[in-house]
Amino acid sequence: MVELIDEPVDVSTHGVFNWILLLTIFSVITVIGNFIGYGHPLADSFIGMGILALITLIGVWLERKLPLDISSIIYISVIGIFIAFPGVPTSETVLYYVSKVELLSIVTVFLAYVGIGMGKSWDEFKALGWRAIIVTMLVIASTYFGSAIVAHIVLVMTGVPA
Repeated sequence: MVELIDEPVDVSTHGVFNWILLLTIFSVITVIGNFIGYGHPLADSFIGMGILALITLIGVWLERKLPLDISSIIYISVIGIFIAFPGVPTSETVLYYVSKVELLSIVTVFLAYVGIGMGKSWDEFKALGWRAIIVTMLVIASTYFGSAIVAHIVLVMTGVPA
């Protein structure tokens, strides 16, 4: 079976192939969900996901190739901001196509992937016991309520009726 994510830091042909395969599968599933759930055209959504996947691939490659100790998320963010920044020749095209991909369709696929990844280490999760489940539930609930409180405060401060 092909391992989809390489652990080593070096950049090999096999590692790049695995990332391309993973991003392609992720993109296709996201585009289908985006079409079914939000009615965005398949071609536009696919181009938007292609742009996002390419940015991700470049960011991961830079993290592993450059001798700096910088996370790939920083590279991905900087590349995305740069190519979508007003005045940059790519901004209108990037913004048009990426706006055709709904965040919720991306997150749904990502969470499914994380769930599958957790399923691989189910024995480790069970070894943590019932306390880990309680802590996990409290962290998720606290994050949700904290976000809701902050959002409510910001809405009230900007004049939106509560």
